[in-house]
Amino acid sequence: MDKAAQAQLHAGIQVVVDAPILGAGGRLLHPRGAVGVITRTPAGAEEFFTVRFPDGFESRFAADQLEVLKAFKERLGGARGEENFSLEPHVIYRCVTGSRAYGLDTAASDTDVRGVYLAPAEMHWSLHGAPEQFEDNAAQTCYWELQKFVVMALKANPNVLECLYSPLVEKCAPVAEEMLALREKFLSQMIFQTFNGYALSQFKKLEQDRRNQGGMRWKHAMHLLRLLLTGAATLREGRVPVRVEETALRERLLAVKHGEICWEEVDAWRRKLHEEFEAALAETALPERPDYATVNQFLVAARRRQASLLS
Repeated sequence: MDKAAQAQLHAGIQVVVDAPILGAGGRLLHPRGAVGVITRTPAGAEEFFTVRFPDGFESRFAADQLEVLKAFKERLGGARGEENFSLEPHVIYRCVTGSRAYGLDTAASDTDVRGVYLAPAEMHWSLHGAPEQFEDNAAQTCYWELQKFVVMALKANPNVLECLYSPLVEKCAPVAEEMLALREKFLSQMIFQTFNGYALSQFKKLEQDRRNQGGMRWKHAMHLLRLLLTGAATLREGRVPVRVEETALRERLLAVKHGEICWEEVDAWRRKLHEEFEAALAETALPERPDYATVNQFLVAARRRQASLLS
């Protein structure tokens, strides 16, 4: 595939697959010529695109195994006029997350963009359905479909909750303003289990890497410490404080990121933060569960308005 053709392969575009998709025991899942939607583009040195088929199955393909559906139909002289899905008109919310939102960025930091799109009714009703996520690694962007986003937020997913409270918002449609007005409805004591559990498992992996390989991912350690700080503060304050405002705390976290604090001190800080997190859980005013009913009403209303655009 030439560079011009490969440049057309982006998240959200329909493609024809030039290879059969086989399952366990060589069972044919999808034949050569099957149509799917690209949901993830290659990152870094990766070479493969993730394609989602109408039955929800996803598989990975090299660029030379894919052809844009529109180009395929034109090449064979088939029916024309079906437009490729354009994501941007359906993006209702976009923000910057990661180090730049946390106030922990350096000159070398990436700009991580996350957002939400509201799939048109025709996409939901089609055989392909609406992809839950579009991820473009080259552009450092990830967009979740509205339903997927609110479900993850209700489950206290750290990345998603931080999107709701990001101080760096680039786009916010009226329906997204309604969502942000409800963001406290997503918060619950489940934050303790998700934030704390993730930090515990990841610190264990960092310790194993340190022992087995002698290396340390200091940037990852910093973000895990920040996650514990954020989780405890959320339980205490009833909001997600994304940006690290305290200068001394910011400087200490950056010292961890640059490997200027020994592992023993980092681990001791981690244990202390776990204790503070437990204390915050015991005293929090947040409910045990998020407000599922209110969030569901919001989602149904958004879907109805989207469908009404067809009439």
